[in-house]
Amino acid sequence: MKRVRKAVIPAAGLGTRFLPATKAQPKEMLPLVDKPAIQYIVEEAVAAGIEDVLIVTGRSKRAIEDHFDRSVELEMHLAEHEKRSTLEAVQHISRLANIHYIRQPELKGLGHAVYMARSFVGSEAFAVLLGDDIIYSEKPALSQLLEIYDRCGVSVVGVKPVPKESVSSYGIIAGISSDEVEYRVSDLIEKPYVHEAPSNLAIVGRYVITPDIFSIIETTPPGKQGEVQLTDALRSLMLRDGLSACKIDGLRFDIGDKLGYIKATIGLALTRSDMRSDVMRYMHEVLELEERAHGPHAM
Repeated sequence: MKRVRKAVIPAAGLGTRFLPATKAQPKEMLPLVDKPAIQYIVEEAVAAGIEDVLIVTGRSKRAIEDHFDRSVELEMHLAEHEKRSTLEAVQHISRLANIHYIRQPELKGLGHAVYMARSFVGSEAFAVLLGDDIIYSEKPALSQLLEIYDRCGVSVVGVKPVPKESVSSYGIIAGISSDEVEYRVSDLIEKPYVHEAPSNLAIVGRYVITPDIFSIIETTPPGKQGEVQLTDALRSLMLRDGLSACKIDGLRFDIGDKLGYIKATIGLALTRSDMRSDVMRYMHEVLELEERAHGPHAM
């Protein structure tokens, strides 16, 4: 069985929940502390051993390509002013991996976005990483899935427990496990009603998928909102070849909405030794001010 070398990152969405900030810039380029969100995703893929990355983009996404390209003028400026650490950080971005791009002409769902990668993937198993899920962990989240794939040889989805009232926002799996880490999936449902959900284990934007998925996507009818759902195609793949799930060990930030984005910015800042104490101090100051303004003795 070949080692997984390729990854696909769908990034063609319009980012409407972040308007007006995303009117002229991709949502994937919004910064989390001092790096755009998509850089965290690419770095995770590289840390897991991925060599080639395909980013599925759309119109008005050119900033993503510019970010991962070299900026000779900027590098010369930083070198002339002896800003060596900043120069190294900038050069690091363009050396991360072999990054390729393809445009998704219409937004037809995640399944369709993955289908755009069929020529890039060929006959190899590949990883899919979604940009709305930033996962901070000692072992890269994708590496955790790859370990299970290397063992079982079938497609693997990454899952995390979510509150029961949130299951209708995710693809939810049913499955059995002997260690509560690796699951043999028996069913998965895209955005079920709370009373229909088979568990609270939600698929959280990390996949290792065999290339058989492409022929299945071709015959998968559109689901909710007229989109081709990857979850529906994976269910068909499960019934044919089997499917595993990996309960990811790590701190997950869902940056798909504004509150999640704020949590991610604060949470990632707290993981950094150069920022943690200052951020904690500021948070305490804010909480003290809030308590004075809105506490039980406030006028």
